[in-house]
Amino acid sequence: MDLKKKVSSITSMFPGPFWVANIMELFERLAYYGQATILSLFLRDHLKLSEIEAGQLSSVFGGLIYLLPIFAGALADKFGFRKAFSTAFGGLTIGYFLIGSMGMNMFRGIYSGFPVYWLLFIILIFTAMAGSFIKPSVLGTVAVTSTHETKSLGYAIYYWLVNTGAAIGPFLAYLVRDRIGISSVYLVSAISCALMFITTRIFFKEPLVHNQSQDKGILEIAADILKVLLNFRFIIFLLLFGLYWMLFWQFFIIVPFYVSDFISPDAPIELIISAGAWTIILLQLPINRLTKKIPTQTAILIGFILAASCWLMWFFALPAVGSGKIMFLGSEWYAGNIVLIAGIVMFSIGEQIQAPRFYEYIADLAPSGQAALFQGYAFLPIAIAWGFGGTFGGWIYQKYATTAKDPQSIFMILFMVGAAASVGMMLYNILFIRRKSA
Repeated sequence: MDLKKKVSSITSMFPGPFWVANIMELFERLAYYGQATILSLFLRDHLKLSEIEAGQLSSVFGGLIYLLPIFAGALADKFGFRKAFSTAFGGLTIGYFLIGSMGMNMFRGIYSGFPVYWLLFIILIFTAMAGSFIKPSVLGTVAVTSTHETKSLGYAIYYWLVNTGAAIGPFLAYLVRDRIGISSVYLVSAISCALMFITTRIFFKEPLVHNQSQDKGILEIAADILKVLLNFRFIIFLLLFGLYWMLFWQFFIIVPFYVSDFISPDAPIELIISAGAWTIILLQLPINRLTKKIPTQTAILIGFILAASCWLMWFFALPAVGSGKIMFLGSEWYAGNIVLIAGIVMFSIGEQIQAPRFYEYIADLAPSGQAALFQGYAFLPIAIAWGFGGTFGGWIYQKYATTAKDPQSIFMILFMVGAAASVGMMLYNILFIRRKSA
């Protein structure tokens, strides 16, 4: 079968709403990761906030944008994915524009009488509230437009397109920051979301499936949310994933600071961080095929172990290379950047093995009519990771790197977090999964 026939075979497996939702998610991730790669530097170096304040604001934004999908997902189930997408992209357009405008000279007079920290706090909350509707709506669409046979492939395609956006976004951010200015990165994100608002109104059609949540009142929906929270085994599973994602988000907190302070302030931070997304673009679908027979819990544990190993490798390798340069692919590179990229690729391979299986696991747990609600809970671990990880990352960086000039201690601390998560997941498998099988 030639490539054209293979592509045609895959596209015919899913209806139109599946593809429109996933393409919109690509552009939303382009907007999100484009600004996320420079957020900590934008707050510290451009708006003159401290590393702890930058970490706190990152925690507020990242924590809420991944916590609120629990509630946004329930509302999306009730009112429909099309309305949820419209709300999200309209609000994100406004929010990203406002964040960027705070660093622009033309708006300096407007903001001069306001405290920067608290004004950003309010704008970031608004932006997170809007963005919280995206994930459960996309994943809910995937769930209701996939069959049992196509679900694993559907989530692999979703994850591949997510990371296509996550790779292109930082690359555009690098070009814009270098040639126009760091504040303009947020204008690119706003324009991307505005285009997706138009796409929603013109092209997205509500999936033709009856949703039982549409017949429920708000109190019944709130009861459904609480019922999931009382599922002890499920919540333990999500909390362990919170430790995993705490490691991931340090790529956006600690790595930019480390590169700027200990390797080179002119290094292409956006491109370094996007190495993981490019790895997923190249390898996600093949890895999905190669690992489809691995049990879900084993695949997840592999991802956890590789996530911890990445930080351990940096603990030993980064102090050894320092800010020295080497020849790589015919050009002169900072050796530290190569080591960072190698670690991010290692983390990414583990992520590709476990992440689609995680979403498939969550989808299989969801009762009829609650696809978006359960997929909203899938982002609780990321909310926990951002909510604590931003402040935690900013604090340990200021304590060990800025003050003590001992950044390698940070890598050991984060390795220990990853090791604890891996041991926890291993115990979870023994106590819950094997006992259930027995």
